[in-house]
Amino acid sequence: MAESTKHQVMEIRAGLSHALGAAQTALDQARRDEAEAIAANERVAAAALGRKRKLAASHEERLREIDAWHRTELTKLSGAAAGAADRAAPGAAGEAWHSWEPTPLNRAAELRVGRLLLPEAPAPQPSRSERPWQWDEEETPPEEPPGEVPALVQLLDRGHVVVRGDRRLGDDVVAGLLLRALGTSVPGAVRLIGYDPEHLGGGLAGFAPLAPAGVLTFVGPGGLPGLLDELVDQVRRINETVLAGEYSSLRELHAATRRRPEPWRVAVLLGAGELSRHERSQLDRLLRTGAACGVHLVIHGLAVEPGPGIEVITAAEGAAARISGAGALPVLLDPGPPPAVLTSTCRQIAEAVAAGPAPVALDSLLPEQGAEWRESSATGLTAPLGDSPQGPRVMVTLSDYPPHALIAGPSGTGKTNFIYAWMGALAARYSPAELAFYLLDFKEGVSFARFAPGRRDPSWLPHVRLVGVNVNTDREFGLALLRFLGTELRRRADAAKRYEVTNLAELRTEDPEGSWPRIVAVVDEFQVLLSGRDAVEREAVDLLEDLARRGRSQGIHLVLASQDVSGIEALWGRPALVAQFSLRIALPRARRVLAETNGAADSLPRYHAVVNADSGATEANRIVRVPAAGDREQWSDLQHRLWRRRPAEAGAPRLFDGDVIPKLTESPDFRAIEPAERVAAPVAMLGETIDVLARSARTVLRRAPGRNLAVLGTRVDEACAVLATAGRSLAAQFTPEGARFSIVCLDPDAGAAARSLHERIPGSGLFDADSVDWLLEDAVADATSAYPGDRPHFILLYAADALPGDRETAEQLRTVLRQGPERRLHVLGWWRGAGLLRDSLGGTGSRTDAIGSWVALDVHGSELAPFYPGAGAPNWYPRPWRALHFDRSVHRGAEVIIPYGTS
Repeated sequence: MAESTKHQVMEIRAGLSHALGAAQTALDQARRDEAEAIAANERVAAAALGRKRKLAASHEERLREIDAWHRTELTKLSGAAAGAADRAAPGAAGEAWHSWEPTPLNRAAELRVGRLLLPEAPAPQPSRSERPWQWDEEETPPEEPPGEVPALVQLLDRGHVVVRGDRRLGDDVVAGLLLRALGTSVPGAVRLIGYDPEHLGGGLAGFAPLAPAGVLTFVGPGGLPGLLDELVDQVRRINETVLAGEYSSLRELHAATRRRPEPWRVAVLLGAGELSRHERSQLDRLLRTGAACGVHLVIHGLAVEPGPGIEVITAAEGAAARISGAGALPVLLDPGPPPAVLTSTCRQIAEAVAAGPAPVALDSLLPEQGAEWRESSATGLTAPLGDSPQGPRVMVTLSDYPPHALIAGPSGTGKTNFIYAWMGALAARYSPAELAFYLLDFKEGVSFARFAPGRRDPSWLPHVRLVGVNVNTDREFGLALLRFLGTELRRRADAAKRYEVTNLAELRTEDPEGSWPRIVAVVDEFQVLLSGRDAVEREAVDLLEDLARRGRSQGIHLVLASQDVSGIEALWGRPALVAQFSLRIALPRARRVLAETNGAADSLPRYHAVVNADSGATEANRIVRVPAAGDREQWSDLQHRLWRRRPAEAGAPRLFDGDVIPKLTESPDFRAIEPAERVAAPVAMLGETIDVLARSARTVLRRAPGRNLAVLGTRVDEACAVLATAGRSLAAQFTPEGARFSIVCLDPDAGAAARSLHERIPGSGLFDADSVDWLLEDAVADATSAYPGDRPHFILLYAADALPGDRETAEQLRTVLRQGPERRLHVLGWWRGAGLLRDSLGGTGSRTDAIGSWVALDVHGSELAPFYPGAGAPNWYPRPWRALHFDRSVHRGAEVIIPYGTS
């Protein structure tokens, strides 16, 4: 048992020893695990601390990026807002007062009242490890604060403005708005109506210089009801007669047509107390409908509820001001305009309005580019002349009725500009096949020269067939135009008879292949043509009356213009003639062109005219605002556009300039000459006829008695020019051996001209006082021969009256003159006076038929009686570089010609 106990003790000890070893092992392991856990915990704590630090650094970096982006975007938005404001309010609409000046715009702009106070971006914060004043090289430094953004309100063409708050600041706001509205529009386009019952207009005292010009009017303390009623009537009238259901607003009309027929009317209501029911009703109507018709209200001191189209401005100091269009953004209001700027601007506007409105552009009359030449003139010519005061265009027609126009206006009132505008409107609508212009200007100038090709501009208006300028001393050219139109009238009348029709429209229907454009003949300062009390005047009046009476049905229309038609006896002495000019156009201060009781032209402003299609009766008046068509650049643009579209067969118009000496080499007749071996009837050209077709005056030197030419007068250059023209034109008709030319010079002053002609005619003989006797002896032999010569012989005598020798020599010359032409021997001589020619022919009682043709220079008509058929003498008064030509074989009366230049 003891052993058993001992054995048990040993087992127990062994077990305890094993347990102790296991416990120690477990303790050691636990201690190792504890150490590892402590190490792991330390690692996690270190990692967590590192992550926290990294996240904090990332957070700070991201905040800086967000701040930078916020600041950049705010700067961009501010710049975009400032740019948008500049576009919405350019020039005088948005410029600050220190640099402000009027700048009229072509549209209504928004108007500046101050500047918006935009929120600022927070300043970027430095990281904790950096000092506040240090920035890392890789970081972006803070940007400059954003630019100034104007605070804008809409008024003209948009709505109304109501000002609340401080009275003094509100008055400054109103003054600034009004001045900017005036400065952004052309003078007179904005009209102000002031109602200030409390201060009796004192609130608008700075605008007082506008009152004399009618730009500013005041309404008395009890005048508010009448003012509101009048403005409502204006809105109604504009809706009915100007917009007329075609446009919803004047702004839309202006955008579509580039015309603004009505001014902006801005009523400034500076306090009104309590409104009556009627006044409140009229005010509400204007707030609803006025802006579309250009009627606007600026209200200060009157309760008005906010609504569509109403901009509310709260006037207050500093950042407390607000405008409804900017929401909750604070506004810093501008001070009022400087008094000096306000006064000077108002005076400038008043002066410009007093001088009259500026004209609209020529293109306001024209169809869109590409839409030209689409109209037919079969039944008439219709085109706009400008805008009426009510807005719609004033259309004017030339047709069977009214057929002709009479235009009157003193110098400087725009008569020529009016003609340009009318021509431009017609030419843009009707092609050259539908319309032809014949233009004649009797005043000293070149108003119509722009329609023909010139040195600076080779283009021409394709519709123009004739241009006559500087014809104040060549009344015969006006007569030639009337004769030409009379011939055209007879041609059309004959065609109408063949087709059994009565007017141009029917003729064009029956003969669609024919050329039947409507003709418009414009004669400016036509009174010159009718002022001579001579044969020219009598024939001109007869032709005018016939054209006016019969031309209407054949599409020939006359437009006569004058500074003053009241004193033209030849016109008013023919009531039947005056009655045909039923279309009357009166420019400012025109006299008698309208009916005696019609004074509408007396008060017309500049660039306006009265158009009356009922012979001037008052009830037919239509006022038109005429565009500026005289500007060469604007007209050139139109003319070049039409010129490029001209038909291939359309040639340049005939240009007759009374101040230009024509050249023989440019004569169509001279250019058409072809040399030949034999010419049955040689033609001697003498000069250019004063004629529509630029024909050359000529004398035919056939084999017949009297076929000689005498040039009479003392003007050496002109006499030499006529002889040179005759000699050169004759020589051009023959081959070198086809004719004989003998040139005799007996006046030293003509020596150079004679030698020049000798050089131009190969094979010609040149004789002087010492050798002329040989020539005369030879010529007498030929003249008295039984048979004509083999070739014609032309003797050109310079100063024939200076022929040396005795009576025998003079008799030799008479023999040649009388008998030579039948032997193909012709004398073309210059005598320095009609009496000297008579002496050469044998004296006072001698016959003069040996001279079949003559050209008179500085010789009065009475001196030419012996050489003129009948008992009278030609009506001729010498003029520089003009001559009177008569050929007894073809002329009933003498014709005025222009000698060709000697160059």
